[in-house]
Amino acid sequence: MGRLDGKVILVAGATGMAADAAKRFAAEGARVFVTARTEANCRELVERIAATVGEAAFLAADLREEPDVAAVVAAVRERFGRIDGLYHVAGGSGRRFGDGPLHEATLDGWNETFRLNLTTQFLVARDVVSAMLGQEPSAAAGRGSLLLMSSVLGFHPAPRPFPTHAYAAAKAAVGGLVRATAAYYAPDGIRVNGVLPSLVTTPMSARAAEDAATLDYAARRQPLAGGFMAPEDVTGAAVYLLSDESRFVTGQLLRVDGGWSVSDAWGVRGDR
Repeated sequence: MGRLDGKVILVAGATGMAADAAKRFAAEGARVFVTARTEANCRELVERIAATVGEAAFLAADLREEPDVAAVVAAVRERFGRIDGLYHVAGGSGRRFGDGPLHEATLDGWNETFRLNLTTQFLVARDVVSAMLGQEPSAAAGRGSLLLMSSVLGFHPAPRPFPTHAYAAAKAAVGGLVRATAAYYAPDGIRVNGVLPSLVTTPMSARAAEDAATLDYAARRQPLAGGFMAPEDVTGAAVYLLSDESRFVTGQLLRVDGGWSVSDAWGVRGDR
């Protein structure tokens, strides 16, 4: 038996950490529903899962928009009957919108970065929790488990290589959302946790992964990894937090960071 046997898990995102997790969830026995903005990415991932490890479906959606989110949650319930887990990975850098150091950031950059990294998680989590509240709880694990995506940058900054202050603020706010909702919904048998990765090899980090200075920084700040981590290094934590193994774990922010949060950040400001 797999660690997620019989569960229906909604994965928000279709590349990088989300894609790796969706494949692993299916291999662990879950039925997986994938949603992301780019239909081609969703389709490719779901076809790969269906051809190799398990059952999956998808609906492309812009998770910043309420009607799209409502359609996704309705589609999951129509296809699989319920939702046992949410893994919300979808998000991204706000640099292209105008994120950056506070004194240089634009209001558009702030707003769009928050929409991409916080509003999406709020909207999806809200509709998933609404669905879970109407479900019968299982004997072992309650009504369901939500796993939201924060970042070590929200709590352990890297001022020189990553001066994206709206992104850090949005990811820190995810931590507050996790704690508040975990406390509120615990009596309903709904768990909410967060995962805080550091530098992981994904499409979002592709540019940083090609920069010699950033690679050197990652090797020193993530000593357990000796550089960038791989998506599967985060997926293991996601499997645990969405499985019945963690049925009494809620309101936690798990740092999967290769030692980032406990390592010396020497030189992060350079000559400043």
